[in-house]
Amino acid sequence: MNNNQKDRFQTAWKQLTRFFQNEKTQKNARVTYQVIWNLTLILIIIGVLGFSFAGGVGAGYFAALVNDEPVRSKEDLKKDIYNYEETSEVYFADKVYLGKLKSDLDREEVSIDKVSDHLKNAVIATEDEYFYEHDGVVPKAILRAIYQEFSNASVQSGGSTLTQQLIKNQVLTNEVSFDRKAKEILLALRVEKFFEKEEILETYLNVSTLGRNSSGRNIAGVESAAEGIFGVEAKDLTLPQSAFIAGLPQSPFGYTPYTQQGKLKDNQEPGINRMKTVLKRMYSNGYITKKQYDKAIAYDITKDFIGKKPLPSEKYPWLTYEIEKRSIEILSVSLAKEDGYEEKDLENDDLKEQYLALADRKLRQNGYKIYTTVNKKIYDKMQEVTKNYPNFGYDQAGEPVEAGAILIENKTGKIISFVGGRDFKREQTNHATASLRSNGSTMKPLLVYGPGIELGKISPGSVSANVPISIPAGKMWRPGNYGGGSYTGVSTAREALKNSYNIPAALFYMKIINQRPASYLEKMGFTTVTKEDYSNPSMSLGAMSKGVTVEENVNAFGTFANSGEFIDAYMIDKIVSKDGEVIYEHKVKPVEVFSPQTAYLTLDMMRDVVNSGTAASVRNRLAFSSDWAGKTGTSQNYWDAWFVATNPNVSFGTWLGYDTPKSLKGTYNGLEYNKRNMYYWADLMNAAYKVDPKLVDPDKRFEMPGGIVSRSFCGVSGLLPSSSCQKAGLVKSDLFIAKYAPSRADNSFIDGQYVSVGSKRYAALPQTPSEFKSGGFMLNPESFGDIGLKYVDDPGALIPGGEKFGNVVGTKAKLYDNGKAPDALSITLSNNKISWGLHPEGDVVGYRVYKNGGKVASINAGDNLVFTAGSGGSYYVTAVDIVGKESAPSQRIETGAKKTSAKTEDKDKDKDNKSKDSTKNKDNIANEKIDTEEKKPDSKEENGTAEKDTDTNNTDKEDTGKDTNIDKETDQNTDQNTDQNTDQNKDTDKAEEEEEE
Repeated sequence: MNNNQKDRFQTAWKQLTRFFQNEKTQKNARVTYQVIWNLTLILIIIGVLGFSFAGGVGAGYFAALVNDEPVRSKEDLKKDIYNYEETSEVYFADKVYLGKLKSDLDREEVSIDKVSDHLKNAVIATEDEYFYEHDGVVPKAILRAIYQEFSNASVQSGGSTLTQQLIKNQVLTNEVSFDRKAKEILLALRVEKFFEKEEILETYLNVSTLGRNSSGRNIAGVESAAEGIFGVEAKDLTLPQSAFIAGLPQSPFGYTPYTQQGKLKDNQEPGINRMKTVLKRMYSNGYITKKQYDKAIAYDITKDFIGKKPLPSEKYPWLTYEIEKRSIEILSVSLAKEDGYEEKDLENDDLKEQYLALADRKLRQNGYKIYTTVNKKIYDKMQEVTKNYPNFGYDQAGEPVEAGAILIENKTGKIISFVGGRDFKREQTNHATASLRSNGSTMKPLLVYGPGIELGKISPGSVSANVPISIPAGKMWRPGNYGGGSYTGVSTAREALKNSYNIPAALFYMKIINQRPASYLEKMGFTTVTKEDYSNPSMSLGAMSKGVTVEENVNAFGTFANSGEFIDAYMIDKIVSKDGEVIYEHKVKPVEVFSPQTAYLTLDMMRDVVNSGTAASVRNRLAFSSDWAGKTGTSQNYWDAWFVATNPNVSFGTWLGYDTPKSLKGTYNGLEYNKRNMYYWADLMNAAYKVDPKLVDPDKRFEMPGGIVSRSFCGVSGLLPSSSCQKAGLVKSDLFIAKYAPSRADNSFIDGQYVSVGSKRYAALPQTPSEFKSGGFMLNPESFGDIGLKYVDDPGALIPGGEKFGNVVGTKAKLYDNGKAPDALSITLSNNKISWGLHPEGDVVGYRVYKNGGKVASINAGDNLVFTAGSGGSYYVTAVDIVGKESAPSQRIETGAKKTSAKTEDKDKDKDNKSKDSTKNKDNIANEKIDTEEKKPDSKEENGTAEKDTDTNNTDKEDTGKDTNIDKETDQNTDQNTDQNTDQNKDTDKAEEEEEE
C-alpha cells in the first residue's frame, strides 16, 4: 500500500468512527436492534407453536391409524411370523427320501446356520443395507411414505426394511396404504424389540416368494429355491447362485428361469441382469472383493440350472397318491379326536368329509415328515418287472389286461411293496388297494376250510361228494368244476382244495353256512361284506356282492401264517410334525381269528396246492425254494385270475383282469391265463428275492403246534375205517385237531352185488342174471348224509369205478327196467374180432355172444365190448337188461370160408328161438314185474330228471331218448373215457372256473 492509499483509508476510518460515536447514530441503532430482535422472537415463537401443532396433529393421526391394531405379545408375534406353509415330505422304509407331496407352494424350512453366508449378505445388500443398524424402520422411508400419501403421488413405495417386509408378508396384507404402513411401522418396532436380528433374517429367508422350480411348482424359501433351481442345499450355494436367488424377490416370476411346465425359459436375461445388480451392491457395501465381483460377473449361471425334475407324483404316482390318501385318513381321525370326537363319530358322512378336507389342507401346509413301510428297491424292481412282463394277454375293446399285486410282512402287517397297475396315465385306479373284484377260489381257505376246521365241521380228511349237485338257494344253484369235469365221486377236503374242486367246497360250506362263517372274513379285514353275503351259498366260490381288493385278500392269508392272528396291513409307519413331534405312529393290534391248530391244518392243505396242485407250475418258475402255502382262483366267466401264497415271513398275491370285466381264457404266447398270472407272480417274487432274500425266503418252515394228531380214516366217509373199508382198499390217513379226530367207526359198507354200465356201477336186482353180477361192497345210504348226498343229482355217480374205489357201489345207484326187451344190436367184424357199441337203452347190463346158436360168452356192459371169434362159425350178439330180458339177435356174422345154405340158416333160426325161450325161462322172465316203488322213482333228483342245469360247466347231458335212468355215454370206448378223466385229474397246473350265480 502507497502513502496516498494509506492516507485515504485513515481518513475513512475516522469518519466511520465519528458516525458510530455520534449520539444520534447510536440512538437509531438501539431502536433498530430492538425491532429486529422482537421480530426474531416472534418468528421463533410462531415456529415452535406451529411445529407443536403439526406434531400433535401427526401424532394424533398416527394414533388413529393404529387404533384398531391389537397390542401383540411376543408369543402372538412369534406365532404370526412363523406361521407359513411348508410342504410335507415322504420317505420310503428305512428313512429313504421319496420326495415332497404335491401342493400349491413348495417350501422347505431351513435354519439360519444352514444358509450360505453369500446368500445372507446378498439379501441384506440388496433389500436392507442398514439391517444391522436400524430398529425396524428407516426414518427417510417413513417421510417418503408420508409425502407420497399426502401428495397423492402416482408411485407409492412400501416398507423398505426386511423387518417391515416380514410384517407385510406374514401379518398384514400387501395393500399399499398409509393405514397399513402405520401398522407395519408399529409392528416392525415391536418385532425388533422382541427378536434378534438373526431370527428375523431366518424367517425372511424362509417366507420369501422365489418363483418356480424345475418341476414348474411355485416355490418359497431359500432352501426350496436352492434345491429347485440349482439342485443343491442352501448352505452349499456359490456366490453367483446366491446373488441370483437374492435378486428374485423383486419380481419372482419375471426373473425365475423356469416356466410353469418346469422347462427352462428361452430368455434368461432378466434374471441374469438382476443377479449382476445384486453383485454390484454386494461389492459396493464391502461384502465381496473386486476379484470376487469380477469373477462372479463373468460366470455363466445358466449352466447351473438343473433340467426338468419330475415330481414324486409323476415318478411314483400310485405310491404317492396312496400315501396321501392314507395320511389324510389318519390325520382326519387325529384332528377329530382333538376336537372331542371318537373315531366312530366319523361314520357320519358330513362330519367325515369336514375332517378329511381339514386333514388334506394341513397335510399340504404343515410340513409333516411321513415315513412309510415301502421298500424302495423292491418297489422299483416290481414296477420294472411289470413294465417288461410279456405275457399279460391280448387287448380287448381297447383295454389291456391290468395287474395288481401286493407284498405284506406277516408279523407286522407292513406293506413292503405293491403294483398298482401297468400305466397310470391310462388308468389311475390302484388295482392293488382300491379295485374290488371277485376273488374266486382264493376264497375257499378263508371262508370254507379255515372256518370249517375251526368249527369242528371239517378236517383235511373230511369227505364230500364231488359229482353234479343242485342246491336250493332262492333259485337252484348248480356249481360245476373246472371245465365241467373233474368229477371223482367223492373227495377229501385236502384233495378238493389241492385240485380246486368247487363242488366239495360248496357242500362243505353248506354244512357251516348257518354258523355265519362270513364273520371270519370281517375279522380278517374284509370291509365289503354285505348282509346278503352271509346267506349266499356261492360265496364259497368267491361270489361277493361287491368284491374284495388285492390288499385285503392277501392280508387275510397272512392270518394262517400268524398262527391264526390277523395283523392289519399298513403303509404309514409314522407322521412327524416339522417341530419333531410324533403326530401318529402305527401300533400292531392282533385280532384272534383261528386257533393255531386250524391255521396250521389250513396251511398244510394249501402246501399241496403249491407242491402238486393247481399252482404246481409256479415252483419251477421261482429262483428259490421256500415253504409256500397258497391258492389259485378264477372268477365267473374267467374274468379274474388270482394267485395268493404265504410263507413264514411274507404273503404275496397277484391279480390279472380287465377293468371292464372280460374273459381271460385263451392262450397267449403259449400260456393259458392261469399260468400267465402264476408266472407273473413268480417273476415279481424273484425280483424281491434279489433285493432282500432273507425277507422273502426265510430259513424256517411253518411249525406244527400241539393238539394235532394223525389218524387213519375211511376214504368215503371220513370215519374210522371198518374191516369192510379196509377190504375195499379205501383207508387213508391225514392230520386232525385232536378233539375233532374221528371217533366213530365207519358203517358205510354192506355186502352186496352190482352191475357195471360203462364207467358206472349200480346195485343188482333179484331178477338180474347172475352172469352179469359182481360181488363187492355197497354203500349204506344212511351213513352218507354228511357228504352232501341230499344235494347230489345222481347218487350212482358217487362211485364211478376204477381202481380207486375197487368193487364198491352205492345202494341208491339203481337202474330201472324200461318195461320192454332191448332192441337188437348191430355188430361188426374186423380182424376176427366182433365189436359193438354200448346199448342206447340205459337198463342193459350185459351181452351174450352166440356161435352157431349156442352161447359162448357173457360180457358185462362195463367191460370192453369186443369178442374174439374163432374160425368157421356163425355169430350174433344179444343185449340183456337189468331184469333179464334179452333182445332179438343181432345180424349174423360168418367167420372162416364156409358158407351156409338158406336151409341151414332156417335151422339156425329155429335153434336160436328155442335157445332164446330157454334163456327166458332160465332167468325167470315170468317174474319180470318190478315193484312199483323201484320202477317209478319218487323224485326227479333220483331218476336224473331234475331241473335242467343252466351251468355251462356242467357238461353231463341228459339222454332224452328211450331211457332217462342214466347219463348218455358219448364215448363208446370206456377205457378211453377213464383215461381222459384220469389225465384231467392229474393236470395239476390247470386253474379252475368258479361258478357264481
